[in-house]
Amino acid sequence: MQAIGRRIVLQMSLCALAGAGAGGCGQVPTPASGDALFGSPTDVEAVSLLGGPLRRPELPAATRDLYELRLSEARRAWERAPGNADSIIWLGRRTAYLGRYREAISIFTDGIAKHPNDPRMYRHRGHRYLSVRQLDRAIADLSRAGELVRGRPDQVEPDGIPNAGNTPTSTLQSNVWYHLGLAHYLKGDFRHALSAYHEAMRVSTNPDMLVATSHWLYMTLRRLGRASEAELVLAPITPEMPIIENAAYHRLLLLYKGMLPADSLAPAGRDALTDATTGYGVGNWHLYNGRRDSAVQVFRRVVSGGSWASFGYIAAEAELARGR
Repeated sequence: MQAIGRRIVLQMSLCALAGAGAGGCGQVPTPASGDALFGSPTDVEAVSLLGGPLRRPELPAATRDLYELRLSEARRAWERAPGNADSIIWLGRRTAYLGRYREAISIFTDGIAKHPNDPRMYRHRGHRYLSVRQLDRAIADLSRAGELVRGRPDQVEPDGIPNAGNTPTSTLQSNVWYHLGLAHYLKGDFRHALSAYHEAMRVSTNPDMLVATSHWLYMTLRRLGRASEAELVLAPITPEMPIIENAAYHRLLLLYKGMLPADSLAPAGRDALTDATTGYGVGNWHLYNGRRDSAVQVFRRVVSGGSWASFGYIAAEAELARGR
C-alpha cells in the first residue's frame, strides 16, 4: 500500500509541476517531436529546458544500495518524529540523492507547512526545484530563505555525502545565496545573479566555497561585460589552494587566469559531474570571448552526457534553449 500511495503522489506531482490543468495528466504537453514527455511517473523526474523528458539517473549498484540504506535510516528517524525539522530535512535529502527529486520536493513542502520559518526547508526545496528546472519556484524559495537568514549567525551545513576529507565545506547561508545566484543565472538574469553571488562571497569562508562562488561570480561579471571587475575576483586564486572537493571550479579559475590551457580541462569521461562542470565553464569561456560556435559545440557535448542534475549541465541546457 505504501508503494501504491507513493506512486500516486509522484504522479500527482508530475502533473502539477509539468503544468497539467484540471483535466489531469492527459493534458501534459508534448515536445515538438510529438514524443510523450512523460512515460512512467516512476522514472521521469523533470522536463528539460530543451523540452525533453529527464529520467531518473541510474546509479552504480553499490552506490544505490548505500543510498537506499541511508534513506531507510532517515525514514525510520522520521517515523519516530515526523514533525521534527531535522528528520524531515534528512528524509528529503536522502530521497533526492537517489534521484527522486519530485518526491523530495513533496517532503520539503510538508516540512514548510510544519516549519514555515525554518530557512533550511526553503533552501533544500529551492535546490530541488533547480534540479527539475522549476526556476521561478526555486527563486521564490531561495529568496524566502535569504529573508529568513538575514541577521542570524551562519551555521555549517552537514554533508549528506561526505567528501574525501570528511569535512563539510559549506554553510546554510552560503548555500542559500549560491543557489539563488544560480537560479537567476540560469534564467539569464545576470544582474540579480550578481547581487546574490556578492552575498554568497561574504560567507564563503573556506577555499572550497570560495572557488565555487568565485567561479560563478566571475562568469556572471563576464556575461555583464564587466571584465575588469571579474579580474579582481581572480586575484586570491592560486594553484596552491587546499581544495577538498571543488577541484573542477579551482581548475576553471586557473584557466580564466591564464595559468592552465583549455585542453587540460577537456572531459575525461570518468566523472560525469566533473565533465559537466568543466565543460560548461570552458564553453562559457569561449562564449564571452566571442567564440560562439565553439561554445555551442561544447554546450551540446555537455548535454549529451548523463549528469543532467548537475549545475554545469543545466547551465549548458539553458544556453542552448536561449540560443533557439
